[in-house]
Amino acid sequence: MIGKGNPTTRWPRALAGGAIAALLALSAGCAPGAGTTQTTAPASPAASVNTDPASMGEITLTVWDQEVRGGQNDEIEALNAQFHEKYPNITIDRHAQSFDDLQKTGRLVLTGPDAPDVIEANNSRSQMGSFVTAGQLLNLDPYAEAYGWRDRFPASVLKLSSYSTDGKTFGSGSLFGLPQVGEVVGFYYNKSKLAKLNLTVPTTWAELEAQLKTIKDAGETPLVLGNLEKWPAIHVFGPIQGAHTPADEITNLALGNAGGDWTDANNVAAATELQDWVKAGYLNADVNGAAYDDVVAKFAKGTGVYFLGGSWNTATLDPAMGDDVGFFAPPPTDASAGPATTGGTSLPFAVTSASKHADAAAAYINFLTSDDAMKVIAEKGNLPVLHASELAPSSGVGKEVYAAYELVTTKGHLLPYLDYATPTFSDTLGAALQDLIAAKKTPQEFAETLQKDYGDFIKG
Repeated sequence: MIGKGNPTTRWPRALAGGAIAALLALSAGCAPGAGTTQTTAPASPAASVNTDPASMGEITLTVWDQEVRGGQNDEIEALNAQFHEKYPNITIDRHAQSFDDLQKTGRLVLTGPDAPDVIEANNSRSQMGSFVTAGQLLNLDPYAEAYGWRDRFPASVLKLSSYSTDGKTFGSGSLFGLPQVGEVVGFYYNKSKLAKLNLTVPTTWAELEAQLKTIKDAGETPLVLGNLEKWPAIHVFGPIQGAHTPADEITNLALGNAGGDWTDANNVAAATELQDWVKAGYLNADVNGAAYDDVVAKFAKGTGVYFLGGSWNTATLDPAMGDDVGFFAPPPTDASAGPATTGGTSLPFAVTSASKHADAAAAYINFLTSDDAMKVIAEKGNLPVLHASELAPSSGVGKEVYAAYELVTTKGHLLPYLDYATPTFSDTLGAALQDLIAAKKTPQEFAETLQKDYGDFIKG
């Protein structure tokens, strides 16, 4: 999902639905997914949509994506090549960059004369929501009808790329993008190190907490994290919050819906636990100064016992660690309950309003998210957003990731990314977490900072 950018690459050439319906079913605080469909002015009736790319003439589609990590880049390269082979009249001019770079440059390019035809747009209010409000993304409802996306994708997936046409309501309304990949945040662990310490995968949150102390006392780093970019700590705080705060409350907060309160005792307790972990030395000392991908690489080479991160890291860790890497969902506070952790979908591919080749752009997105594409996504070590149970690997850490994803989404709670909440929440939360980790803010001050951003947005 997120990583250091590769140089811009160009492509002058032309691949898994039942499980995901449960897999991405968000808790009751989510906006309802079956609302009245809204349509913006540029949207045309499905009858006028051309779904035959071969008939569109010679076209170059400019595509901006952030699929730069090993397995992610591999699947996009494979799919781009297959698309051009099938439709040689359409050339993909691919611009690949890191998540962080895309967040910065994407906003700028959409306001200029060189906007791409297709862009991966973060679901959040700060990105997709803002782009919808500014009229910079095309309403995809006509294409959803023409290609049958609402039949192929469960509502629980589509709602994460849906906004009202004024950008004010998140989780219902019109469709503005389609994702390729499912995501879940969990614990990667070094199997040999855990076994050497006579420890097994924890089944409760209390057992996990006890293990962190045991690992620290044995001279190992219990949990590694690189938070230089500020967003990575969100994926550590989210599961901790899931162990303290009811899922429906977290969902209200994450989607920017009314009814939540960052300063309640549960959220303050979650912030306190994260800060206590840092004070106890359970994390590497250079958390805020270390880059995310650098720490992932160090974990792959044997630094630390646990790494709490998103399932997209599997494509990097699996080939590097082989049978020595495992994965499990954050354990629940009660062993009889299901786990609650952060997750959802990868960044959706969207068509820009500036595109002169909207039909071709939509056809490309349809190709990237087809059933055949899901097979390629799985083959390259990623977690497809559709047909996950059918395409699960038979062994290795990928099998464990798929199992954890299904466990969370069928028996637990898959919680939305917290930075979705408001147009400014990604920056607010990222900075506040760095301050919390550095002990520059108390847990109460941390919660009050988040509540002001969220509260001001709700009032507005």
